[in-house]
This record gives sequence, structure tokens and C-alpha cells, in this order.
Amino acid sequence: MAGMMVGEPLIAGIELGGTKCIATLAQGRVILQQRRWPTGTPDTLNLISDALAQWAEQTPFAAIGIASFGPLHLDARAPNFGHMGNTPKPGWAGCDIYGHFARRFDVPIAIDTDVAGAALAEGMWGASQDCAVHAYATIGTGVGLGVVVNGQAVHGHLHPEAGHMRIRRQPGDQFAGACPSHGDCLEGLVGGPGLAARLPMPVAEMPDDDPHWDQIAGDIAEWTTMLILALSPERLVMGGGVIQARPKLLPLIAGQSARLLNRYIEDLNAPALEQLIVAPGLGADAGPLGAILLGQQAAMTRGDG
Repeated sequence: MAGMMVGEPLIAGIELGGTKCIATLAQGRVILQQRRWPTGTPDTLNLISDALAQWAEQTPFAAIGIASFGPLHLDARAPNFGHMGNTPKPGWAGCDIYGHFARRFDVPIAIDTDVAGAALAEGMWGASQDCAVHAYATIGTGVGLGVVVNGQAVHGHLHPEAGHMRIRRQPGDQFAGACPSHGDCLEGLVGGPGLAARLPMPVAEMPDDDPHWDQIAGDIAEWTTMLILALSPERLVMGGGVIQARPKLLPLIAGQSARLLNRYIEDLNAPALEQLIVAPGLGADAGPLGAILLGQQAAMTRGDG
């Protein structure tokens, strides 16, 4: 296969997102093939595994990495390992994502959240290189956060679900929020359904100088300020459809975060925060390459064992 490099294993990666699913075949960080589908029902997993099977017939891959929207059960000792948690996405709650692929492919498989995968990829190849503590946030259909400390994605009882944190509301904002679980958590305010409900026009049609962007940046800045105070990240990468569509949000978020911090952390003024809160160095490939990196780690673990 053209573009293959001697010594690098061929890895299949699966990114399951809120609106689209991407299957990737890669060697190292070089993407060789890719397929995309809308995120419909869990039957989408059959389409993805069929595509992987076709790739495997041509050139067998060494491992699979799965980076999925959540919440996910990631305790390998638990009977529901690799299952989807209580997601509002119809039909997906309880879906055995890991098991679907493990039953079909006899290769090592790793699974984590989409944001954890993207955070790991940004640490390996992107904007968070050489950072011991860093995070990847997505503002898109949903709001998610992956946190990496010393090269390891942070897990505990579950994994970070920081998109469902409630923030301090801005004066006069009476929007009830769109999250079916928490109403006006951050995801309910600035996730795709929230923006569609609270804005006077589709996001794609709003001009850059519309004052609603200042309100959206203010909501996100309340969140990023809490993340900076709680996690002390060296880099906070922000991706997702909303940020990709409106990159001007990032300096607005940095400026409002500086105002909220109010010089409490002396060296984090607005220019410094524009270097801390950044776009993905890998661009739109952060998610797919996150899945690939998870697969590489699975292959290495099998090799070490």
C-alpha cells in the first residue's frame, strides 16, 4: 500500500462523534484511508465494522483504537466495560461498543472517550507537545473534556464529564438550557442543540460581529476559568464544530477568562491565555488521530505482554 513505512504497524481507528463517525486506517500519524458516516442508530457500528473488514482483507491491521462520545464505562474489571452510559442520543444508552468490535476482530482493541483520544494525540503530535498537564475540550454537538497528566488520560469513577458542569449565568440570560439531564449546564447552553434553541438564526448564518458571540464566549470563559483553577493545565486545546466554524471565539474566550481570573494567577493575562487556550495543532485530524494513537497503545501493550 502506497505511503506505508517500514516498522510502523498498520492501525485502524474509529472516532464516534455526536454527528459523524470516522473510520481511519493509518501508519504512524500518516492517514492512508478514511470513511465517514452520520451518527445514526447503533446499527452504524455494523457499517464501520464492515469497512474495517474490507481493509483487513487487503492489508491486515495490528490493532483497533476506539474514541467515542460518552459517557463510557471504562473500568476494564467491570461487566459493562466498553458500554455506553446514560447518553441522551437515542438508542445508544447501554450499547456495547467495545464488544461489537472485539467479537468481530481478533486484534488488540483500546477504547476511550473521543476527547481523551484527541487530548492524547495533541500531546503526542499537536499543540500540547511537551506539556505534562493538558486538556482537550470540544464545543460541538455536545461539550466534552479530556484531561492528560504525564501522558495518561485521566479516569476515575468514570472519566471527566466537565461539559455538564453548571456555570455562573450572565446577567439577564433567562435561557433554560437544552440539556435533557441538567438544563443549563454548559453543554445545555453552548452545545449544538442549545445554540440552535437560544440564537435568532442558525449558527452558520450569524455574522462575526453579532453580539451573541460575546455572550457565548462569556459562558465558555466561565468554564475555562474553572478548568484553569482546578486543573492548572499548561495547554487547553479547544476544538469541535463551533470553535472550528468561529475561530474568533478563542481570543474572546481568552480575554474574558483573563477578566474573570482578575490577576489572581499573575502571569495569566490575556496575551498569555491566548497561548494557553489554543486551537488543535492537528486541526480536524485530532479526533481520528486520537483513535489511531489508542490503537497504537493497544498494539504496544499486546507486544509487551
